[in-house]
Amino acid sequence: MARRRGSIPPRAGSPSSKPDDMTDRIPVRRALLSVSDKTGIVEFARFLAAQGTEILSTGGTAAAIRAAGIPVKDVSDHTGFPEILDGRVKTLVPQVHGGLLGRRDLADHLAQMEKHAIAPIDLVAVNLYPFEATVAKGAAFDDCIENIDIGGPAMIRSAAKNHDAVVVITEPGQIAEVRAELEQGGTTLALRRRLAHAAYARTAAYDAAISAWFAQQNGEPFPQRLAVAGVLRQPLRYGENPHQAAAFYADGTQRPGLATAVQVQGKELSYNNLNDTDAAFECVAEFDRPAIVIVKHANPCGVAEADDLAAAWDLALRCDPVSAFGGIVAANRTLDAAAAERIAAIFTEVVVAPDADEAAKAVFARKKNLRLLLTGALPDPAAPGLLVKSVAGGFLAQTRDAGRVTEQMLRTVTQRAPSAGELADLVFAFRVCKHVKSNAIVYAKDRTTAGIGAGQMNRLESARIAAWKAEAAAQAANLPESLAKGSVVASDAFFPFADGLEAAAAAGVTAVIQPGGSIRDAEVIAAADKAGLAMVFTGMRHFRH
Repeated sequence: MARRRGSIPPRAGSPSSKPDDMTDRIPVRRALLSVSDKTGIVEFARFLAAQGTEILSTGGTAAAIRAAGIPVKDVSDHTGFPEILDGRVKTLVPQVHGGLLGRRDLADHLAQMEKHAIAPIDLVAVNLYPFEATVAKGAAFDDCIENIDIGGPAMIRSAAKNHDAVVVITEPGQIAEVRAELEQGGTTLALRRRLAHAAYARTAAYDAAISAWFAQQNGEPFPQRLAVAGVLRQPLRYGENPHQAAAFYADGTQRPGLATAVQVQGKELSYNNLNDTDAAFECVAEFDRPAIVIVKHANPCGVAEADDLAAAWDLALRCDPVSAFGGIVAANRTLDAAAAERIAAIFTEVVVAPDADEAAKAVFARKKNLRLLLTGALPDPAAPGLLVKSVAGGFLAQTRDAGRVTEQMLRTVTQRAPSAGELADLVFAFRVCKHVKSNAIVYAKDRTTAGIGAGQMNRLESARIAAWKAEAAAQAANLPESLAKGSVVASDAFFPFADGLEAAAAAGVTAVIQPGGSIRDAEVIAAADKAGLAMVFTGMRHFRH
């Protein structure tokens, strides 16, 4: 049977199917527009009407189109069935879904459509009730429930399934491409397939958000089925290495950081830039006073609190000026010119902060390749969340490490208790330790890191490396003794033997903070007492792999 103009090509997968044929275009004779985000919809409706397309619509979308003087038919008039149940049922009727799902290449389908007075619908533009935004603003349970769209996802899925004949728009940004093809006589199969893929991805993400919300309401951090979804935020040049592909996705939670950041200036961010920037910003959010964190290869190499950011920078840089070159810098306050001048004095890849004043921006503008990211706020270190890591055949999921040690939580286990100054440094060092790869050892004095040992296979080597770095930093600063002299030491997990603590004591520490819990705790406590050290247990460890 010869195909009429406007009929569809053979179904995908048949011998004569030509999915890449850009000449087989389908016009839009009837369109259904029903959107919560009305960006561009009136202009698109005007364009469709000028092409002779019959426009069907619902509620506020119909009112907006009609107010613009564009002919529009209410869906209820088209179907002969009114909206009921406070608008919960508008489009869940055969006249809509039959018009979307009916195959135009099957005579039986066409006969049934004619028998039941079902008119074909060639285009659907639907974006869903703003469930994610409703949850994000902390709406009540019933409001969230009412913002779960039912008819919208059903229409999107119907249109996407029958993409051989129907084009589906789920985002305002897709309108321009559809319009451009309609101006050429109709949509191509290639476009319809791309939009069908986008449609199913959108409904999957929507259902994932609803599922995650229900799990939270029910107190189920690990439900039987865990749905993870994201929106492409930025394609990246490559991953950790040039032969790896990569992209950045936002999960919709709007945790302050990379997903909320505005890049004020600088080159395109790489995968490694983003990974290191996230590590730096999460670390700097731990501190209450003005603080600077310098990160290299996902590990802090210098951290300090001070009365202002410029002073904090000077102290953080002193800890490891060699590693700081080409590093990532995070601040927990609005950047000012004084801090910006100091940071810009060495080669820095990325600077991230909640904000920056105009004077600071002007300083950084002189370094055109430096990336400046402003997030608008700091993340809450104690906020709940889920972390996901892929493994062969699946992924691991765990709650975010929201543990945050305070002085009141600490238990003194040695004969000598720490002084007030030592206590403050111990808490500071342990908060830094949380963000250092295990095995982690951190020396600190006056709320400034003195030496950091990261990622070693045993704790003794981490202690030795941290001490060596403290000695090297002192030499670089022309100081008479190691930065570790008179410092405190933090260990992210217990000392399994006394040797790691003894190495720290040899470096000159005066107090120790560690989780405790080793079968050799008594041996380690005895070593601390012998060295005259104060030691406290946290009862909480911070492994970071």
